[in-house]
Amino acid sequence: MDNKFEAIVCIVNSGFSETVMDAARKCGATGGTVFGARGTANPDGEKFFGISIEPEKEIVLIVVEKTIRDKVLEELYKTVGLSTPGQGIAFALPVDEIVGMTDGKSNPQNGGK
Repeated sequence: MDNKFEAIVCIVNSGFSETVMDAARKCGATGGTVFGARGTANPDGEKFFGISIEPEKEIVLIVVEKTIRDKVLEELYKTVGLSTPGQGIAFALPVDEIVGMTDGKSNPQNGGK
């Protein structure tokens, strides 16, 4: 089965979730979910990467069509990547099954048609 959707997870410093969503929407994403989080990196990581690590984080989960995944990830890297104040990382995961999206095929309300 070819997966049509992917979940993009973007972890950024607190206060940058709207910047993440603006970047994703620019590429065609329609929405996302924001979770509050706390980072656990040790001080050696700060020295190794040459950045200060803000413990308060936001995790943004965005489900997108696979066709725009790379475009969204590239825009996130430019907008909120490690070399920006957002100091974000992003990665994508395959989505095997989905309900509630408006693609018609995966909506059990219409019999999956």
